[in-house]
Amino acid sequence: MDKSILANRILNMSESATLKMTGLSRDLKAKGVDVITLSIGEPDFNTPENVKDAAKKAIDNNITHYPPVPGFPALRQAIADKLKRDNGLDYKASQIVVSNGAKHSIANVFMCILNEGDEVIVPSPYWVSYPEMIKMADGRPVVIDAGIEADFKITPAQIEAVITPKTKAIIFSSPSNPTGSLYTKDELKALANVFKAHPDILVISDEIYELIIFSGKHESIAAFEEIKEQVVVVNGVSKGFAMTGWRIGYIAAPQIIADACNKIQGQYTSGASGISQMAALEAMNNPPENSPELMKMVAAFKERRDLLIRLVKEIPGFKTNTPEGAFYLFPDVSAYFGKKNGTTTISNSNDLCLYLLDKAHVALVPGEAFGAPECIRISYATSTDKIEEAVKRIATACNKLNSR
Repeated sequence: MDKSILANRILNMSESATLKMTGLSRDLKAKGVDVITLSIGEPDFNTPENVKDAAKKAIDNNITHYPPVPGFPALRQAIADKLKRDNGLDYKASQIVVSNGAKHSIANVFMCILNEGDEVIVPSPYWVSYPEMIKMADGRPVVIDAGIEADFKITPAQIEAVITPKTKAIIFSSPSNPTGSLYTKDELKALANVFKAHPDILVISDEIYELIIFSGKHESIAAFEEIKEQVVVVNGVSKGFAMTGWRIGYIAAPQIIADACNKIQGQYTSGASGISQMAALEAMNNPPENSPELMKMVAAFKERRDLLIRLVKEIPGFKTNTPEGAFYLFPDVSAYFGKKNGTTTISNSNDLCLYLLDKAHVALVPGEAFGAPECIRISYATSTDKIEEAVKRIATACNKLNSR
């Protein structure tokens, strides 16, 4: 059987670059190569004990049957309470839909709102899956670029310039994956003013890294009442509570969007794991400031960020900003394009990442996957010792590249 059996949507879909690089590094490790993996977007911390205990209790209490499609009422209410407590946002439990991770939540929204040819504005750099999910729902991503000089943040004028009668939505993340950039309240207010003049545009605000912030304060664009009925907030427990494998994400949305996502989820996946939901309930019920595990994790990420920035700035040709959240650095490495090492020529960031994997045994993710081909993404969700060794290897390998 050949590829003709497959649908165009899968043939035209790009493989996740982050998962691809992680897979390549695992293959090398299986062969006994000492690879340092800085490609994966996952906290290297364990789920807090109280959250794990809640899951164990759920098993003992036989919470192992089909859960409600949009999530247990108690969890949906706890999420609504969290949004009020931590973000000053007013949502009813009926406006919350719990899904199998924030990625699933976003896919639900796109499947519910997009018809063939509808346009979604996607600021670049973007998370790798945004454009592919839009295309899978028959939409068309409209990419607008924000470079390192702008701290990877878009302006109202850039948005206005690409709005057409076919514009259905915009999606962005703050703090950002892959850049770690954080929009301020004033910056979000300026964006909200644009959307206020276009009430038919849905704003999808991916806030999954909300709890991992080093300076400033997380703000949600949903806080601006004049556009709240246009906003879908996406969040989950994966990053802030080190619960990536539990697969719990959620949306807080206008009722019509929440109802639609409930409907489509009922046909596709049904409800998320009841055991995971009870673990998430424990996480939601504890304010962030009462979580020593969270505070310890964020402090560790800040220490690693500062170390990585200092070390990377010592590599000639690497140009970086100072991310205020998440756990990524996204340096511009275009100074190495056109350079060679023997028969190897670096034409783009993909070439550089493959070269560094081969020669330095460090796994990174090329910026092409994020809509920024001049950059690479470095995840510092690993120990300081590994960060120091990885950058040492990267510097040595880059030093062997020349213009000849």
